[in-house]
Amino acid sequence: MSEANIVVREFPAEHAQQLSAAGVHPVLARIYAARGIQQADQLDTGLSGLLHFGTMKNILAMAARLADAVDRQQRILVVADYDADGATACTVAVRGLRLLGLTAEFLVPNRFEYGYGLTPEIVQLAAQQHPDIIVTVDNGIASIAGVQAAQALGIEVLVTDHHLPGDSLPDALIVNPNQPDCPFPSKHLAGVGVMFYVLLALRVELQARGAFADRVAPNLAVLLDIVALGTVADVVRLDDNNRILVEQGLRRMRQGRACAGIRALFNAAARPIATATAADLGFMIGPRLNAAGRLEDMSLGIACLLSEDDAAAEIMAQRLHALNAERRSIEADMQAQALASLEHITTTESYSLAMFDPDWHQGVIGILASRLKDKFHRPVICFARGNNGEIKGSGRSIGPLHLRDALDIVSKRAPNLILKFGGHAAAAGLSIRETDFAEFVSLFEQTVQGLLSPADLARTIPTDGSLAPNELNVELAQVIHAQVWGQGFPAPSFDGEFRVAQQRILKDRHLKLQLESGGRRFDSILFNRTELLPAVIHAVYQPELNHYNGQIRLQIKLEHWRRG
Repeated sequence: MSEANIVVREFPAEHAQQLSAAGVHPVLARIYAARGIQQADQLDTGLSGLLHFGTMKNILAMAARLADAVDRQQRILVVADYDADGATACTVAVRGLRLLGLTAEFLVPNRFEYGYGLTPEIVQLAAQQHPDIIVTVDNGIASIAGVQAAQALGIEVLVTDHHLPGDSLPDALIVNPNQPDCPFPSKHLAGVGVMFYVLLALRVELQARGAFADRVAPNLAVLLDIVALGTVADVVRLDDNNRILVEQGLRRMRQGRACAGIRALFNAAARPIATATAADLGFMIGPRLNAAGRLEDMSLGIACLLSEDDAAAEIMAQRLHALNAERRSIEADMQAQALASLEHITTTESYSLAMFDPDWHQGVIGILASRLKDKFHRPVICFARGNNGEIKGSGRSIGPLHLRDALDIVSKRAPNLILKFGGHAAAAGLSIRETDFAEFVSLFEQTVQGLLSPADLARTIPTDGSLAPNELNVELAQVIHAQVWGQGFPAPSFDGEFRVAQQRILKDRHLKLQLESGGRRFDSILFNRTELLPAVIHAVYQPELNHYNGQIRLQIKLEHWRRG
């Protein structure tokens, strides 16, 4: 395996001691302290710990406007993004607005025909449904022309989004924790989280107007399974607030109270929903939902999540499962092509990678960029051919480089080079002219070189240190399994030296091992490797629970190894 620096995460000892004194498992105490947890109450995942919506800029005004729409019986059209966050935000919006008394339908752009966001072309399509108000979810912060087009047709636009804003904003009421002068403490809500907060504010506004004088106010907690899925799938940082949203959604799933679509997706993925974890959402359910937007049309994914019929949801989930299998096949072929084209290129001499192939699938270039980023530990942008002489790029970045900011610098240095762009620190999208690809590659590389140092390009593997042999047990794996882990709050991993006592090839793809340390033997698995390991290794690993024949045993999943 390629060499990498193993770095133990540092943590304030006093915080770990305080957490341990409060009853937190001693190993978890140091893990939490290394992730910024200072007090045990930060680990409370009850709904009472959610940040109040009141500090989010414009949310009270938007709630009042939507409450007026209830009174006037105005029609709402939700315009969504075509990824998992957009699909879940759309589902939450449609279901939530209907629960609160509004007539709500949805429209999601087909990425191959219209591209991203509320464009003037999408507005023309939306106008055919005769809405009074368009509500954007997971998009809209950059839709200046789209908002103008809607207003010209007499359609009001309410923007809910979480993406970083550009220099100019659309002339609309905007709820986005990342817009200028928004004091809401968490800047990491996914689009689905923003929409959920708008619904919370709307329910309070309607309650104040007496809308629920003769009935019980709708319980918006029924939407939390969808909120959890979108939050994890969009890979936003799991800060304290997002961990509450995810944990509450997972509890609904485990308790058998998930919506028909999520239950069907778990069935399609052959995962038990009774033990649902954030990893299930991120690696099993989210990709199946995303497959619709990548290969066909995200309307299928949204319809699956909106379905109240188990049989119909199962049929749609199986179609999503098949699309995901097709996506994986396309991705494997594209990755093989990309690696073949890089065989004669010394990637260590560059700070970035930008690649284009006219045959690449537009819906899969983001995943390809992610895989290449992981392999080469550099910012990567992959382009596929679009329409009208344009190519569309999807990029992924390493920790030290804010990708959207880097693209902003490129756009300022060459104002006519990038036709449009947007995104976050870790991921971004853009469009350029195919004839400008070489110029973009050069300028992007220059920009990245100015933002990164050689040290930033050195691959590091963070761990939570070593475990004593008596600490590595089923109990530790169980307490780890019970927590919410994800982006910005990574699942713990440990490192240590082991003797390889036994090893064999499993299913022609993986290594099944028995490792020995401190006089104890541990079952272990190393995925996607068939070459046998040396007798002694230094490994980075995660303790896992292995359910087999009705028994729960400890298993060590190897993430990285080197000769001991």
